[in-house]
Amino acid sequence: MNRRADVDAALHDARVAAHLPGQFVGQESFMTADAILALARSAGIDADPRVLDACCGTGGPGRHIVRTFGCAYTGVDADAEAVALARERGGGLPCAYAVHTVPPLPIGTFDVVLLLETVLAFPDKRGLAAAAAAALERGGRFACTLEEGMPLTPAEIAVTPDADTVWPVPLADFTTVLADAGLATVSVQEHTPAHLRVVMALLAQFTANRDSIAASLGTTFTDDLLASHRLWRDWMASGRIRKFALVARRV
Repeated sequence: MNRRADVDAALHDARVAAHLPGQFVGQESFMTADAILALARSAGIDADPRVLDACCGTGGPGRHIVRTFGCAYTGVDADAEAVALARERGGGLPCAYAVHTVPPLPIGTFDVVLLLETVLAFPDKRGLAAAAAAALERGGRFACTLEEGMPLTPAEIAVTPDADTVWPVPLADFTTVLADAGLATVSVQEHTPAHLRVVMALLAQFTANRDSIAASLGTTFTDDLLASHRLWRDWMASGRIRKFALVARRV
């Protein structure tokens, strides 16, 4: 298995090239820098809230939010290597990080819980929503991105790399799950066209840099990387999967 730092280094230049100037801030996803800040503003993030970034990865979006708003920020992720990179890169910013499996989350101590580009990986959406609600003060906001669609078919599972981390859900089902956890959805915005543009640009850059990526990370990793981006391109272009940004308030 490749180390997280090696993956980050091997893909960095392609990721930078795939985004418009100023839109890459270390994210490992299809969001842009502007979309990250737009969701943060929708969740009411400014200088005051205590923010928990669940599944923060190497922390690029969180650092972008902290640099912009100056909020109190804690990032958690189950990957110790990702957390180590986040700590290293967050020096000088008011960021705290911890290795933490999600769920559960710390109880009742945050004004905003962020979950960016990761809802997809959780088969148990009810457990995830309950953990987010438990981490929030009353009136706090849960902000996330959602991969919306029906569950993968057996045929789709057979051709999807890491299919055990791909669990789309219909939008109405997800907002019901949130409501059952005491989270009232207050904002829903579709971002499928923007995410499709990013995935197409990433696919073009990863394809152009295939040989160098394979030399660093191996052929199997590189082939799976390209295959997964082709699937996301096709799913979003056809409407099989749609991408949304949601904010829900703990009631």
